Amino acid sequence: MGAAGIGSPGEQTSFKESRPIPERFTFNRQRGDCVRSPISGQSILGERFATRLATMSLEPIEPDTALELYLADRENELTEATLYSHKSRLGHFVRWCDEQSIENLNDLTGRQLHRYRLWRRDEGDLSIASEKTQMDTLRVFIRWLEQVDGVEQDLSMKVRSPSLTPEQNTRHVMLDSERATKVLAYLEKYEYATFGHVTVALLWHTMMRVGAAHALDVDDYYSDEQYLEVRHRPERGTPIKNKEEGERLVALSEQVCELLDDWIANRRPDVTDDHGREPLLASRQGRAHRTTLRGYCYRATRPCSYGEECPHDRDPNECEATHRDAAFDCPSSVSPHAIRRGSITHSLNSDVPENATSDRANVSQAVLEQHYDRRTKREKMEQRREYLDNL
Repeated sequence: MGAAGIGSPGEQTSFKESRPIPERFTFNRQRGDCVRSPISGQSILGERFATRLATMSLEPIEPDTALELYLADRENELTEATLYSHKSRLGHFVRWCDEQSIENLNDLTGRQLHRYRLWRRDEGDLSIASEKTQMDTLRVFIRWLEQVDGVEQDLSMKVRSPSLTPEQNTRHVMLDSERATKVLAYLEKYEYATFGHVTVALLWHTMMRVGAAHALDVDDYYSDEQYLEVRHRPERGTPIKNKEEGERLVALSEQVCELLDDWIANRRPDVTDDHGREPLLASRQGRAHRTTLRGYCYRATRPCSYGEECPHDRDPNECEATHRDAAFDCPSSVSPHAIRRGSITHSLNSDVPENATSDRANVSQAVLEQHYDRRTKREKMEQRREYLDNL
């Protein structure tokens, strides 16, 4: 068929009827997907090519630059306090990117975001509520990056954060002294000097963050002098919060020293970590991971674990939280951070001066007052009343 034939009206009709025009798509740069094109003759973009084109349309951006632009963009719509909170939370993400040598956010993936979530949870010793806050802010940041061609479209949908029960959705969750006494009494009687007993007892009596307990070596324990030395050793795998400022000596009671002596002499596995150090809290594999320490806290603080009736009317034979790896599903179980908060409150209720509690727990008095002190106004008043006779 000649070219002139194709151009004739009859031949055009015949050609269209015998070869239907396929649907044509064009790539929408703002939405990051393909849409039907109303313009005849545009090239057809397959799904793979469209995805490739979306990546090609991204503009390289470094993590610290992205944070700076994000804060500047939102300066007029967020309060000063909220802006500061976003800067603080996202600063951890920028720091992680630096440690992971991520220099261009165009390459960020959902798997990397998941790894960051796990890293932030352990590095920050976050409660579930705090982890949700951190990841929700990150999701907002990633969504903003999508709008400025900084990351692939819909990446924000891959930012996962935990779902909270009403009981978990509060910063006031703590292990109170009454429950702590029951938990420790049970462990003392039935699981003496086990890994779980040593972990919970150490966290309660020292008010330590889980990261500090994780960093302890056998050589950091001074039995005769009855104290522990907390040290920041990032080059050897055990950084602590507040770095050198977090280093301190923590006095121990005779009872806790006896427990540690028995643990080291009779129950602790004879192992070293990847740096040849002897971790105080050791498993058969070496230094116990912070996730392992956290799991023991959740398991030990379930009411049914220390002989109490379930306050949630659950059947222990059917309750999923009785399973070893699902203890955190129990509304009454608590994290290491809640144990720390409860221990600090117990110390303050026992009339230990705030400055002494602050130094022992390695937290400023301002932060102690705002985030850890769970005494009621009446409890504080009654404690102050005792000093009236000295006025």
